Amino acid sequence: MAAAFERRNVLLLGLGQALYGTATTILFTLNGLVGHMLAADKALATLPVTAVMVGAALSTVPAAQVHRLFGRRVGFVLGALAGALGGAGYGLGIWLGDFWLFTAAALVTGWYFANAQFYRFAAAEAAAEARRPRAISLVMAGGVAAALAGPELVKYSKDLVLGLPFIGAYGVVVVLGLVAMGLMSALRLAPPPAADRHDSGRPLAVILRQPRMLAALATGIAAYASMSLVMTATPIAMVACSLTVEDAAFVIQWHSLAMFAPSFFTGRLIERFGVIPVIAAGLVLILACTAVALAGVALEHFWVALVLVGLGWNFAFVGATSLVTTCYEPAERTKTQAANDFLVFGVVSGASFLSGVLLNWTGWDGVPVATLPLALLALVLLPLAAGGRVKPPAQPVHACCCGGTCDHGD
Repeated sequence: MAAAFERRNVLLLGLGQALYGTATTILFTLNGLVGHMLAADKALATLPVTAVMVGAALSTVPAAQVHRLFGRRVGFVLGALAGALGGAGYGLGIWLGDFWLFTAAALVTGWYFANAQFYRFAAAEAAAEARRPRAISLVMAGGVAAALAGPELVKYSKDLVLGLPFIGAYGVVVVLGLVAMGLMSALRLAPPPAADRHDSGRPLAVILRQPRMLAALATGIAAYASMSLVMTATPIAMVACSLTVEDAAFVIQWHSLAMFAPSFFTGRLIERFGVIPVIAAGLVLILACTAVALAGVALEHFWVALVLVGLGWNFAFVGATSLVTTCYEPAERTKTQAANDFLVFGVVSGASFLSGVLLNWTGWDGVPVATLPLALLALVLLPLAAGGRVKPPAQPVHACCCGGTCDHGD
């Protein structure tokens, strides 16, 4: 029974990841272009992308508290609702030609973004300890559907409303959020540990100072910030280089596939070779992206560079998530996960804004170069992952209230 509920929950979380990933693929493909269209100062073009990350960083801690007090299911449903409301706000911003309203909608979708980051942790909690890397990886594999669907939806919906370019695509975001609400309401997860509800365990500063946790943070920040730097600027840079929106959607599609398709086997790679070699491979791929991006501005250069950074993100970020889950005990999970994502997305917010500034000031070349210090620092700190492990006690996999192992709140 427990194994069946584990598979069911992982499947639902994977589908939720697919819907969320499709919505964010649309946002990251179009937000910079729409920002460039609406902004008087073109240096602010990527601000609507940055605002998603800022909203995510600001939402991480309060979202974690919702999960701690009311359970994962309530948190995920509220997150999907924010995605739908944000999609409506984007459309209103385009209709009124209001750059700042459009950017405010991006802040709202940050709540969806922040909650969706907990899908991977919820999958780990739903699985037996030995299967946690695989559960994390399988949930993130839901992004493959997003990679296939997102750019196609952009192509077919961006011109649905004559005279209001891109507004149809944001209508799709509304629908995706509403469908996600229905899926998340069907989850049957264990309630938060009683100790976690009372915020017991070690002080957060002690947890974050663990060598393994420091390595996990450095890796997560390097992976996500590098990916954000390159991806945010790519659609604008491609159009500026006389390529089309359809070309940009094609590149983002392959980038998204590279981000999520490896998730079908990343967990197994970690189980077989260990987390440190997998993370190292990911960081090296990010460095390779920089080399290709600097080699030229033809379609194939953008394509290969974005595939490389996508692959690097997957190996490094799945690895970092696996490391984080070994650094806390059950009573410490909420504050540790929230702190991890707050720090990661705080830096990513700055990276996505810097992407637009660098593109405006230095041209395309300045963007991939900015990823070098992030990836190199993470590589230097990676050996710390070999020490300081805190092995949490194994938790039973809870079914649902009909099995008598969880309360009715979740």
